Amino acid sequence: MSESTRVILGYCWPMLPFPYRKAAALLLLGLLAGTSLTSQEPVFRSNVKVVNVLATVREKNGGIMRDLTKEEFVLEEDGRPQTIRYFARETDQPLTIGLLVDTSYSQRNILVEEVAASHAFLNNMLRIDKDQAFLIRFDFDVELLQDTTQSPRALETALDELKLPGSDRTWGRNFQRRRMPGGGRPRNQLGGGGTLLYDAVFLGADEIIAPLPGRKALIVLSDGEDYGSKVTLDDAVRAAQKADAVVYTILFTDSSFRSPIRVLGTHPRGHGKRVLDQMAKATGGRVFEVSSKNTIRQIYAQIEEELRNQYSLGYSSDRPEGTGYRKISVRTTRKDTIVQARDGYYPGRQAR
Repeated sequence: MSESTRVILGYCWPMLPFPYRKAAALLLLGLLAGTSLTSQEPVFRSNVKVVNVLATVREKNGGIMRDLTKEEFVLEEDGRPQTIRYFARETDQPLTIGLLVDTSYSQRNILVEEVAASHAFLNNMLRIDKDQAFLIRFDFDVELLQDTTQSPRALETALDELKLPGSDRTWGRNFQRRRMPGGGRPRNQLGGGGTLLYDAVFLGADEIIAPLPGRKALIVLSDGEDYGSKVTLDDAVRAAQKADAVVYTILFTDSSFRSPIRVLGTHPRGHGKRVLDQMAKATGGRVFEVSSKNTIRQIYAQIEEELRNQYSLGYSSDRPEGTGYRKISVRTTRKDTIVQARDGYYPGRQAR
C-alpha cells in the first residue's frame, strides 16, 4: 500500500461510523486481492495524526481565489516546513455550524434583525442530509436552544425562541456543568445583567462541536463585551482551537443603548471589537462589523462564500510527539495573496 494511501486512510478512518468500518475493510481487502495475490495484509493506520487546516485565500483586492493547487501552498509548523499530504479545493466535507447569539439587554433593539438574517443564512447554507447546525443564546446565562440537527424546521423554531433575559431560564440548560472549569454558576451576576460570551464560546466548542468530524464553524453575534464568565478569553479561544473550529464573529452594536447599571471595571472603547477580532484571527475566521454599508445579511453572504470556498490542507507533523501549542503558518507562492487560516493547534484532539 502506498504511503499516500496510508495517510488518507489515517485521516478518513476515524470519521467513518463504526457500523461501516467492517464493510469498508472487506471492500479494500477485495480490491487488494484483485491487484496482487502476494500483497501483505492491509494495515489501517487509524493512529496516523493528520493535522487539518482550513484556509481561505484572497487576492489583494479582496476577491476569493478558487484555482490554487497543492503545490502553490507553503505550510510551516513552528517555522519548520511540512509536507502537505492531503489537499482538497472547495471541500465537500460535511459542515457543522454553531450559531451563538448575544441576547443581553444591549442587543434589545437589534435582536429581531439578527433573527431574520439568521433564518435566511441557515436556509441558504445548510445542504440537505449533509450539514447540520445548533443554536446557543447567551446573556447572564448560557442556553442551548437547539442541539445539532439537520432539520430546518427545528432550527427555525429555535431561532423564534430567542428573546431577552428572563427569570424563567436555568443556567446552562443541556450543558454539563462539570465541563466548565471550576464548575457551578458563573461569577458576578451583575444584578441581573452580564454577558457570558466567553462561556458560550467555550461550551459550544468544547462540549458540542469538538467530537464531530468534518468542517466546523462557530458564528458569534455580539458586541464583544463579556461580564461574568467563569472562563477567560484565552480559555474560549483555546477550546475553539482544540475543537478544530473556525470562528466568525459579527460585531453588532446598538448605538442608542445605555446600560441601566454601572458595571465596575467597564471596558474601554473598542474593547469588544478587539475581543471578537482575537477570537476570529486565532482560529482562521474573520471579524465583521455591521454598518449601514455592510448589513448583517451582506455579512452572512460573505461568510457563506468563504465556507463554500475553503481549501483543506492535511499534514503529519515531523514532530508528532510532545505537547504544547504548535504555531502554524500558511502562505502561497503567488504574489499579493492573503491566506486566512488558524495560527496553530494543540496536539491531541484535533490532530488525527
